[in-house]
Amino acid sequence: MATFELKLPKMGESVAEATLTNWLKEVGDTIEADEAVLEIATDKVDSEVPSEVDGVLLEKLFEVDDVIQVGQTIAIIQIEGEASATNTTEASDNEMTAPEVKSVAAVQETVTAAKETIQTTIESSGDRFYSPLVKNMAKEEGISQQELDAISGSGKDGRVTKNDMLLYLENRTSPSLDAQQTTSGNQSATQQKAEQKTVVEAKNPATAKAAAPVSVNSGDEIIEMTRMGKLISHHMVASVQTSAHVQSFVECDVTNIWNWRKKVKDGFAKREGENLTFTPIFMEAVAKALKDYPMMNIAVDGDKIIKRKNINLGMAAALPDGNLIVPVIKNADQLNLVGMSKAVNDLAGRARTNALKPDEIQGGTYTVTNVGTFGSIMGTPIINQPQVGILALGAIRKVPAVIETPDGDFIGIRYKMFLSHSYDHRVVNGALGGQFVKAVADYLEAWDVKREV
Repeated sequence: MATFELKLPKMGESVAEATLTNWLKEVGDTIEADEAVLEIATDKVDSEVPSEVDGVLLEKLFEVDDVIQVGQTIAIIQIEGEASATNTTEASDNEMTAPEVKSVAAVQETVTAAKETIQTTIESSGDRFYSPLVKNMAKEEGISQQELDAISGSGKDGRVTKNDMLLYLENRTSPSLDAQQTTSGNQSATQQKAEQKTVVEAKNPATAKAAAPVSVNSGDEIIEMTRMGKLISHHMVASVQTSAHVQSFVECDVTNIWNWRKKVKDGFAKREGENLTFTPIFMEAVAKALKDYPMMNIAVDGDKIIKRKNINLGMAAALPDGNLIVPVIKNADQLNLVGMSKAVNDLAGRARTNALKPDEIQGGTYTVTNVGTFGSIMGTPIINQPQVGILALGAIRKVPAVIETPDGDFIGIRYKMFLSHSYDHRVVNGALGGQFVKAVADYLEAWDVKREV
């Protein structure tokens, strides 16, 4: 019999590791090709890892909550292999031929080597776990075990992440910190560590502890945040601390779109087998406006601006547990309305069933969120870093409005909505932010009621 090493597959450009959340198979279970063996979670999305072969699960090399690096072996699967035929009449029932002994020995050697590798990988100091990436960084930068133990971790259960290491190294090698350490020669090692930790937490508020505890009264219920909830909380705080948020608001008359959709939606559903919602119409207008104003389709990297070539629209979608996820429509400006509608329905449907792939929630260059779904007429959404803008779509309302005609003005019933544009004032000024959202509104108000779909 031969063996196969099940490795953690690549899950996107920015995903280097994942946390094992659940084993779907136990040792000894039969596994079919493409059948899910375990569940993992990244800071982007939850996913399953399928087997590439048919076989039997021989060995698990990680436990639940362990952090696994991309490319690492997760499990050993026993598979059918080519072997020479043996004469069973010449060998007793309790004996194995030389090829069989060699095969078993090879399996044992593979499992033993894998175990040793994993044990080294997950070796920790006290009750702290360090991922292989963090340990390699510490080794390359000459960080001692004592230094590593003193670094404040912002990851799950206080784990030290790559960002924590980069921040520590920045402070460790900065002149101000070196001077501080030089002039504090008379201080104890404990005092120096405390001051160093304070410097790190000051530059990374997300790692700092709460200033004051929250009182819990009798009858209060304490609810632990979910893993995704913690990640969203961290990302939102980090975004507000990173970008200077400014908002512009435009009211948009979508009466033509309302009437046009009402006229064509039944035929569309019959022909395409799915519903035509307002979302793809709005996404099309946003994609057109981004082509008109490419400096809204950028990212910020320190003191540099990255002008994106592709227009990849993030679409905030609500999950059953109340959290949000942002699947991305790649090259949205190249899709016609039918293609946009299918992409929107597909991503939204799979988001609700937790069936998105890691690559499908990465690479966004601008984000749209529909706050009107919950009845809000407008909102001030938080920017999805490192993007520089996000558009909130308010609820469509039937309102009295002034209608200008060649024969004079009169009051009529119109369908209107607010577009709320949050943008990063570090790189987007008020003129650009306002012009962009006005362009989106202009495209929607100029909708062709005779348009074929």
